[in-house]
Amino acid sequence: MSRSRQPPLVTGISPNEGIPWTKVTIRGENLGTGPADLIGLTICGHNCLLTAEWMSASKIVCRVGQAKNDKGDIIVTTKSGGKGTSTVSFKLLKPEKIGILDQSAVWVDEMNYYDMRTDRNKGIPPLSLRPANPLGIEIEKGKFPQKDLEMLFPGMSADFTSENFSAAWYLIENHSNTSFEQLKMAITHLKRQANKKSEGSLAYVKGGLSTFFEAQDALSAIHQKLEADGTEKVEGSMTQKLENVLNRASNTADTLFQEVLGRKDKADSTRNALNVLQRFKFLFNLPLNIERNIQKGDYDVVINDYEKAKSLFGKTEVQVFKKYYAEVETRIEALRELLLEKLLETPSTLHDQKRYIRYLSDLHAPGDPAWQCIGAQHRWILQLMHGCREGCVRDLKGPPGLHSTSLDLDAEVRASAPSHLGQTASLKRGSSFQPGRDDAWRCKTPHRVAFVEKLTKLVLSQLPNFWKLWISYVNGSLFSETAEKSGHIERSKNVRQRQNDFKKMIQEVMQCLVKLVRGALLPLGAAEGSGRQLGGWEGKAELSGPWLAHVIQTLRLTYESLAALEIPNDLLQTIQDLVLDLRVRCVLVTLQHTAEDIKRLAEKEDWVVDSEGLTSLPCRFERCVVLSLQSLRGVLECKPGEASVFQHPKTQEEVCQLSINIMQVFIYCLEQLSTKPDADVDTAHLSVDVSSPDLFGSIHEDFSLTSEQRLLIVLSNCCYLERHTFLNIAEHFEKHNFQGIEKITQVSMASLKDLDQRLFESYIELKADPIVGSLEPGIYAGYFDWRDCLPPTGVRNYLKEALVNIIAVHAEVFTVSKDLVPRVLSRVVEAVSEELSRLMQCVSSFSRNGALQAAGGAAEPGQEWHAPAAGLLPGCPPTRREDVEPPGDAR
Repeated sequence: MSRSRQPPLVTGISPNEGIPWTKVTIRGENLGTGPADLIGLTICGHNCLLTAEWMSASKIVCRVGQAKNDKGDIIVTTKSGGKGTSTVSFKLLKPEKIGILDQSAVWVDEMNYYDMRTDRNKGIPPLSLRPANPLGIEIEKGKFPQKDLEMLFPGMSADFTSENFSAAWYLIENHSNTSFEQLKMAITHLKRQANKKSEGSLAYVKGGLSTFFEAQDALSAIHQKLEADGTEKVEGSMTQKLENVLNRASNTADTLFQEVLGRKDKADSTRNALNVLQRFKFLFNLPLNIERNIQKGDYDVVINDYEKAKSLFGKTEVQVFKKYYAEVETRIEALRELLLEKLLETPSTLHDQKRYIRYLSDLHAPGDPAWQCIGAQHRWILQLMHGCREGCVRDLKGPPGLHSTSLDLDAEVRASAPSHLGQTASLKRGSSFQPGRDDAWRCKTPHRVAFVEKLTKLVLSQLPNFWKLWISYVNGSLFSETAEKSGHIERSKNVRQRQNDFKKMIQEVMQCLVKLVRGALLPLGAAEGSGRQLGGWEGKAELSGPWLAHVIQTLRLTYESLAALEIPNDLLQTIQDLVLDLRVRCVLVTLQHTAEDIKRLAEKEDWVVDSEGLTSLPCRFERCVVLSLQSLRGVLECKPGEASVFQHPKTQEEVCQLSINIMQVFIYCLEQLSTKPDADVDTAHLSVDVSSPDLFGSIHEDFSLTSEQRLLIVLSNCCYLERHTFLNIAEHFEKHNFQGIEKITQVSMASLKDLDQRLFESYIELKADPIVGSLEPGIYAGYFDWRDCLPPTGVRNYLKEALVNIIAVHAEVFTVSKDLVPRVLSRVVEAVSEELSRLMQCVSSFSRNGALQAAGGAAEPGQEWHAPAAGLLPGCPPTRREDVEPPGDAR
């Protein structure tokens, strides 16, 4: 088959680039002799014959279809010329995705519209859709790890539809290898896109201007055709018919698109609702989030969300927002009530209290939650203190078997000190030591002492946090910065108004502590009424001195701990007053118990006499008093801020009287020992002191004391007491700052001397009276007559008997105490002499032998005899040797 024409040649195309379905005009040579001669047209490999319109041998109009290649030739094929060639090419651009409801200047293939259901950006709200490639250049994904990018841009996003979009993150992730020139092209593309948006609908008109021209040409052609054909040949008006056709077409179009338009309206409403939900999802989800965070205990998150919602929707007029914000306020009010309940709940730590107060201040809770917490803590502390008292009293009144060991403690404590002294004295004398139960009290604590320890421990565990809470309230550290700024002026007024109220709270706690302790430790005397109301300790034995000293030390430590918190001293003065009263009470009780212990010393007298004529009793007495005073050393010592125990004259008088009483009790013990009947003396425990030899052999295994020997021992002890013991005790009183020492010494010495004199007179009476009484019967035995008597041949028997008795008294006194010998013997001899003087004065006359017998005595040859009382007889001159001639056989 031969061709009569040359092959087609395409020399131009306008435009030379575009997206699919772009209308182009092809120009060239030998493009066919007519529409029937055109049998093929391809642009970039896509067959465009269906849309081609042959205009002339040099012009063809068509639309570019979807092509596999981005750039290619334009090939025209005709029957007359065959397949042609092209000297130009067409560049096919990637089309922008257009939604089904987007405006477009050209017809869009419905199979290729933008479907958000299958797009990779699924989930993004429709109103937020943007082109997948906003820069218009090829995307080259980088190799940067996602975690590194998140760390580099915290809180940002590479999604350009996000509120936190980061351009740097987007460029690193999608264009890390793009050249600078391409980025400049991207900027130009972005500017062009922005200009298109600013032009609005006019841009669509400009883009489809040829379409408008074609429509205008079509309408003009119809109009010319109608005029040429005429309307008379047509039944009816053609215009009317055309209107009808157009109306039917419009109705048909409405019918076709009614469902689509309905779906469009519904989709618009849905999109608007979704957009509102997405934009304001914070508010809509806030009630549920508040509930969840409250259950988790994340109160900080709740407060932050509430503050944000309040700033955004607090003054909104939108009814939906008002409704949800009212629900948020309801949940916040419930949170306020919950936090206030937790704040006032006891017990709780200071950290939790501060945390809840800060939460309530941030939530703008009504009233003053911090002050309410302070009041609740104050009531809780008082409740704990009274509960402690009630618990201890209830335990004390429980089954007697459970508490009998502690209740019997006071008697054991009082007996422990003298028992210890007795053991020391026994050991000193070499006797065996028998361990007893006197140390058992150390492991047992009386209920009242345990109550004071528990009460002070409770106060020290609660009051510091209570005080710190007040300090934090004053300096504002309980509140956040926002709450502090907003409520600073009001809080300052509250602090000034409530400072006195808090002072009263502290005073009430201190007074309660003091009253409870007074009720437990001072149930008698001045504190009797309050003790019965607050203590419930009636009928219980009073505490001993050592336990009172222990309680005083406990209260002192409590005072020091409270003072360390910088609590004003005037608030703690009640504790100082209580300590002073307890110190006075401790001194008085200790002296009273010491007197009771000394009273029992008589039972411990062993009657073992040492080389100085003393028993262990004076040593026991002195040690008992000294140890008692030593136990008061800490009580009498004045700590910083404390007053002296002896500052009040009444206390000085009581202490002085008790000290005198201690001395007099011991003096009374000595008197009781000296006058105790012989049958009542227990000699089973008597033993010889190995350190002092028995000079006269009067103390041996079968030895039993007589009343005269007890008198001598007591007299010896009295002498030692006067010379040493009482003076030593006075020095110890002075060392411990006792007042009225001179009075104590004078009264004690006077009592001791009185006892000594009475005992001495009793002993002299016991020893001198028998000797004196035997003189007169002895003189006149055998009807002796001074006027008619034989010459004396020696000392008569009555005189010998008197001398022997005097010697026996000397021996007895010397056995006990050599110091008593001159005192006793002088009185005995004086009594005998006085009796002889009296008897001689009663004689009316003497014979020579009688005078010799009365005034002198016989002696051996070469020796001189003198009657013992010769020089003491009044009325009888001393006898000279030459006046009387001694008989030869006189001895």
